Amino acid sequence: MYNLDKQRNLTLLTDFYELTMANGYFNNGIGDRIAYFDMFYRKNPDKGGFAIMAGVEQVVEYLKNLKFDDEDIEYLRSKKMFSEDFIKYLRDFEFKCDVWAVPEGTPIFPGEPIVTVRGPVIQAQFVETMILLSINHQTLIATKTNRIVRAAGERAVMEFGSRRAQSYDGAIYGARAAYIGGAIGTACTCADRDFGIPALGTMAHSWIQMFPSEQEAFDAYARQYPTNCTLLVDTYNTLKSGVPHAISTFDRILKPQGLRPSGIRIDSGDITYLSKKARKMLDEAGYPDCKICASNSLDEYIIRDMLLQGAKVDLFGVGERLITSSSEPVFGGVYKLAAIENPDGTVTPKIKISENVEKITNPCRKNLWRLYDRETGKALGDVLTLFDEKIDDSKPYEIFDPNATWKRKTITNFYARELRVQYFKDGKLCVKMPGLEHIREYCKQQLETLWDEVTRFENPHEYYVDLSQKLWDIKHDLLKSLSY
Repeated sequence: MYNLDKQRNLTLLTDFYELTMANGYFNNGIGDRIAYFDMFYRKNPDKGGFAIMAGVEQVVEYLKNLKFDDEDIEYLRSKKMFSEDFIKYLRDFEFKCDVWAVPEGTPIFPGEPIVTVRGPVIQAQFVETMILLSINHQTLIATKTNRIVRAAGERAVMEFGSRRAQSYDGAIYGARAAYIGGAIGTACTCADRDFGIPALGTMAHSWIQMFPSEQEAFDAYARQYPTNCTLLVDTYNTLKSGVPHAISTFDRILKPQGLRPSGIRIDSGDITYLSKKARKMLDEAGYPDCKICASNSLDEYIIRDMLLQGAKVDLFGVGERLITSSSEPVFGGVYKLAAIENPDGTVTPKIKISENVEKITNPCRKNLWRLYDRETGKALGDVLTLFDEKIDDSKPYEIFDPNATWKRKTITNFYARELRVQYFKDGKLCVKMPGLEHIREYCKQQLETLWDEVTRFENPHEYYVDLSQKLWDIKHDLLKSLSY
């Protein structure tokens, strides 16, 4: 696991109110009170049926290295609003929380506690911002990428968005998330160095313009990279100039060496029309194996329409609309208090009530289960239970809609799996972190457990996320007791 932030102290990458609350907790004598916070989100991006969990590795790296250095301490002292005893607490700070999270690459759904932090309220509250920004960003990009990958079908998708990302972190971590979501590689060289994501790319239009003619530019590139020759054919005129000159280069430079071209790239114009014509020209010239790559402001809908119209494209380079998830650029994960632990070890559930029903939180210390059909292996639904509840999959189990409790179903012949993994115990990392290739393959496998109705783009089936009867009863009682 590469620590990209080893040269940066990100401790104070937090909302300022985390510090003002921490100072208040400390001076009111409740800073060590054990609290449970859940991260969850309320709706899927792009009106989709699910999201893909990503960013856990960066959360782990942040928590492993969480400390206040001298510069942090002096800055906080300069604000003249924090007590010296609190500042001393921060100087001696040692992370002591337990952390559970859904592993990266897992399909996730609204309302689920995808991260839970248990620990002294000062600490559990303080880490909110970094947990949210790490998970929100990468989950958003992994989800968007997977939509694009599914639209492309068997054709490969490359992440080409570095220059349009929101900052260098957006480019690097976005490339990581895109790889989890199914992209085969990235144009971001840094992501290859740091995460081992294959770096891909050929030439820009400036390469063509730097030479006296397009033909000379193609010839020079083929001589330089004869075993990986992909030529950009749309600088001047794709069909009258670019493709004919590419074929000439293949004939004169590659063929005498017994080599085959890798491909051509089209970056402008009516790519569907141009790809059909280019495919015919390449085939007639004896290059049916020469791939056609398309780029230029693509997304899942444009790719789907191109393929429906018969575009002869073998792979797609997708940039700005992937790396920024431009159609819905915010993943709305939130971080809410769910319970506090009493000195005698009992747990008091906490709930946030809102006139917007979707903003009412699920209280208590919880666990998250996924139920699978034993015959098909498909996911039937998820269930939130109390932490000490177990789902006995040897017996029939009743699930129900927590918002419409009369909608109930008894399922049989299923198996139940706890979705979350404990990453930290008493502030110490307690699990071996998986490699990026493993996460990517795991994501692919888990997506195959979803029904097609859940993965379709338009009006996807709403996946069941239910509460156990015990959890629902506690929530219902809290709602009754706190309603005014």
